Amino acid sequence: MAHFLRAKQAGVQNDLSQGVSSDFFLLDDLARYGIASQVSALVYEPTQSLLAVGTNDSQFGPGQVYVFGQRRVCVIFNLQRRASIQEIRFCGERLIVLDNKNDVTIFSLEGRRRVATYSPPGHVAALLTDPSLDYCLTGLQNGDIVAYDLDREHMTQFRIPNLWRERNPRARMLPIMSLQFHPKDIGSLLIGYSEGAVIYSFKQNKAVKFFRYELPGGAHGGDSNSRTVGQARAPELTHAIWHPTGTFVLTAYKDSSLVFWDPRDGRALEARTVEDVAINVPGNRANAQPGSLAKSTKEPYTKIAWCSKENPDDTGILLVGGQPVTAPAPGLTFIELGLTPNYQTSPWDFLTNHFRNPKKTHILPTPPNVKISDFLVIPRSSPHFAGSHDPIAVVAVLASGEMITVSFPTGYPISPTNQLHVSLSLVHPFVTKFALANVERTRWLGMRESRQQGPSFLLGGAEATKPMKRFESRNIIQTAHADGTVRVWDVGSGDEIENGGVLEADLARALGRWDDLNVSQMAMSGATGELAVGLRSGELLVFRLNRNANFGKPPASAFENEGPGRMTDITRRADPSLKEGLMPLTLTNDQQGPVTALKLSNVGFLAAGYESGGITVVDLRGPAIIHTTLLSNLEMKRSGSIGGIRGKKGSQGQSSHKEYPTVIEFGVMTIEGDAMFVGTSRGRLATFKILPSQSGKFTALFVGATSLAEDRVVSIAPIDAETGSAALATGQAMTGLQQGQKTNGVLVVATASSAHIFKPANAKGASKSFDNVSCDAAAVTRFEQRGYALVGLFGDGCARAFSIPALKEIESIRMNHIFDVKRFSEALIDTSGDVIGWTGPSELALASVWGANQAVPPSNDRLFDPAKLPPPRPTISNLQWIAGTQYITPADMDVLIGGPDRPPSKRMMAEMRAQQDADFQRQREAAKSGRSPPPDQSQEGYWAYMQRQIQERTENLGLASDSMDRTAEASSSWSDDVSKFVKNQKRQAALGFLGSKLGL
Repeated sequence: MAHFLRAKQAGVQNDLSQGVSSDFFLLDDLARYGIASQVSALVYEPTQSLLAVGTNDSQFGPGQVYVFGQRRVCVIFNLQRRASIQEIRFCGERLIVLDNKNDVTIFSLEGRRRVATYSPPGHVAALLTDPSLDYCLTGLQNGDIVAYDLDREHMTQFRIPNLWRERNPRARMLPIMSLQFHPKDIGSLLIGYSEGAVIYSFKQNKAVKFFRYELPGGAHGGDSNSRTVGQARAPELTHAIWHPTGTFVLTAYKDSSLVFWDPRDGRALEARTVEDVAINVPGNRANAQPGSLAKSTKEPYTKIAWCSKENPDDTGILLVGGQPVTAPAPGLTFIELGLTPNYQTSPWDFLTNHFRNPKKTHILPTPPNVKISDFLVIPRSSPHFAGSHDPIAVVAVLASGEMITVSFPTGYPISPTNQLHVSLSLVHPFVTKFALANVERTRWLGMRESRQQGPSFLLGGAEATKPMKRFESRNIIQTAHADGTVRVWDVGSGDEIENGGVLEADLARALGRWDDLNVSQMAMSGATGELAVGLRSGELLVFRLNRNANFGKPPASAFENEGPGRMTDITRRADPSLKEGLMPLTLTNDQQGPVTALKLSNVGFLAAGYESGGITVVDLRGPAIIHTTLLSNLEMKRSGSIGGIRGKKGSQGQSSHKEYPTVIEFGVMTIEGDAMFVGTSRGRLATFKILPSQSGKFTALFVGATSLAEDRVVSIAPIDAETGSAALATGQAMTGLQQGQKTNGVLVVATASSAHIFKPANAKGASKSFDNVSCDAAAVTRFEQRGYALVGLFGDGCARAFSIPALKEIESIRMNHIFDVKRFSEALIDTSGDVIGWTGPSELALASVWGANQAVPPSNDRLFDPAKLPPPRPTISNLQWIAGTQYITPADMDVLIGGPDRPPSKRMMAEMRAQQDADFQRQREAAKSGRSPPPDQSQEGYWAYMQRQIQERTENLGLASDSMDRTAEASSSWSDDVSKFVKNQKRQAALGFLGSKLGL
């Protein structure tokens, strides 16, 4: 009976939920966007152009590995048990992951699955792989090194014992700090122990050089605040790194010392810090650089990379740490060394000065007051040279888990927009607010951004084919970030995303300032694509998709914003690098406190509500402010509306808690025009009519209000009482009004404690209270063609559906296993039943309440491309080979590590099959053409290569012999001709002499 009475009171004659039953109210978990937990590890694979991100195990999610490629390519790999990711390595089509539980897990990029997991015989301290090897070297805490066969998926018999015990037999605990292959000679391994570094030769199976850094008494070292300055000491090593060509060795220590070594004779070339030089010389303070803070305690080195340009001899050192702890923003330090001197011809002092006097030392700027915990160098193409060859960018991870990207070596900030996956943009930096809009499909397909950007470095993988969405509108999300940027992109609905691009709006540039950029509200028009942003500081900005008339020109000179009640034209503040995209249009600041409610209509009106209780209506066709008012003024003017209908607690008007707008919506109802509805924090709803004036402009007229509850209004949905469809203010609806068409509309309003259906502005209608539970978000949704229902998210972690107009509960489902219930108030519900909300601090979940009880589908994106082969590993020079350097090939390493009886690996077998296929193809081409083509040298095997080399050398020797024979013959013929010429000249000279004597 109660349902029947509600239907009669609401004024809705039809059951709009007739085709909706509890069997259809099921949860589908569609997708995830963002990073579930704190970022802990990064690695980049330039051959496949993929980026892998590892996370920590936390209350928000287990440690996972995200592998990102181009556009929306993303595959998530899960460990066998919960753990935090410590280190990640790419090796061919395998992904090697080390976690804090001391497990090493191998994943297949091609199969997108876990293939093996093993626990090394000891605590893992370092991990090392190489693109040309099928082995993973594991450095243990006790100083030993063991090898795992990635192809055969088992431990090998190969083991390198703790080599430092040869130098110091009394040492007890000597953990391995770092491992690195020689950049051009894979047979040499640089091992960093806590007491020093060692070069190990695979060919000789022994340590060939030891590097131990000792400071004599009186030497200040890297940290002059140490109490042991007057004593001899040996700082603890933290890093050991090869020069990009292997010419030198760099070791770093806990006292912030950087020591450069000559690997041939083991001598130290220079000991310095970022600022000071010759720190190992007793009493030497004269070599401190000008402005040095040598007496300050320095930060330890977190990470060091010895980078090189396209020329491997043109190098520089990128590091985190080494700066005084009193420095305001340590950031990333780059020591540009320049061209490396020729080792064979340069004197000792010249080599020392190369490291003592670098070309330049500068800081790559990072956000102020943040600490960098890790960074990743993005090489242009080569996976060799320890991944630091010819970098184009640097991705840094902050202590908070956020990421920043800067160009290298200039340090200019790089926006992740259309450069990184949208999931990475949620932590680049963190999202502070998000909003959702339904944008027409054709409109969204045309909304694309054209911006000056550097080369893209995520180009790998291929997206899987997904089903096309059956609706004609797209779920477009707007995310506001901590750095004052707003990004707009298609969140989809578990379907094919046709336009995967991202639009970006720069609030700092549009406002003309770079601080206090906290976004409180956002709104987007589904018909026009305009974006409105409200700030906590009270400003209201509007962006519109347009072309930039000042593209490529210098930025406009600074100018002041207009005062309250006036609009400021900010089109001149467009980003000069943005050719087409969201351009700043207008700005207003009514100075009424933070924006608490914001709505853009599809017919060119913008309404904003402020914390002070103010309401501002803007006509964007001017743009011009057409109406401003305060909720308190409405109470005084309309005692029969908001002021007169106060409910049981009329004294609330005297409360110290101010009433402010929480929800604003535009609709076309029976009040003959465009209407605006404002819900407040005290459960009241005010109705305004927007009418044209005699001057051709529009005005807003307050027509009434009603009190619904004692708590805040959560959602307002104007619907057609006949069909249930949305009665929103659209161009088509406004045209219908001009033609005399009327919309029999009602409002479906949800507050935190109740739901209401009534005719505006003052009708009582029907209502239903939510018993002992609070509604945090709600919307009227449509289930296919069957009907409509009011769906809400409640504080007990459930989603409930209610029929319209009876407001009978249809079904309830649990959602707390997906979403963070504490942040339900930030979740949004789409008209199609899609729900998007937070699962943690930096991850959004997309689900649908009209589903089939399905979990998140696994990603079918393709990551690995077998056609993309890594370039050959760099080798030693001819002079080094002539000098007697014993060069070891990767094939030799297979024998040294795997043993002589190890059969060919899967990669070798694949190469052999590819070679056979290429041979068959050449034979078929030869049969068609009737002649034999030259052999394909890029696909030949080792023995074929040797035979070809011997044959070519023999032919060259034969050619040289023939050439020498022809040279000898030519020389003999030339000698005969010269002899004949001399004899002839002598004969003519004698005859001439005789003739002169005889008088002839």
